Amino acid sequence: MKEIKLLQEQIDKMDVKDFDLNAWKQYTIILLARIFGEQTQKITQIENIEYDYSSWSLRDTSGRLSNLETCKKLGREILSASIDELKALGLPDKNQIPVKHIQVEVISTSLENELKGSQYKEIAKIVNSDINAQKKKKELQKVIKRYGSEIAESVLAEILASPELKNLL
Repeated sequence: MKEIKLLQEQIDKMDVKDFDLNAWKQYTIILLARIFGEQTQKITQIENIEYDYSSWSLRDTSGRLSNLETCKKLGREILSASIDELKALGLPDKNQIPVKHIQVEVISTSLENELKGSQYKEIAKIVNSDINAQKKKKELQKVIKRYGSEIAESVLAEILASPELKNLL
């Protein structure tokens, strides 16, 4: 499987003499996004690998792993787990990748694009209120009706036409 080979090559790159952690991280993030999707937690884990440049860590001669070695070890573990996942489960189904964040962003952007500022604020105030879902729905219906059917149609059309939602319905 070519994905496993690419991830293994990333593990192997950590052994080169002039290893650059930041360049390695960027390349790895691109690979993981392509294989597992943009929303995979693996990307966050790689992004959180940080080399500590503080003078304390540079002076540590206790024999423990250096900070860079610790970063490499963490990177190896993340990629090894990714390889194990691919071997056991195969490639993820792209339609099964969580898209909640993308959907919320699409809805928010569509509302911002189609509503006046005051209308957007009014909708946001209701959505973010602590009232129960049934009452919230009634309040939103009343407000949207007041804006007119053209606005509701425009917002819905913009949401559905969004490229981020392609192949999700």
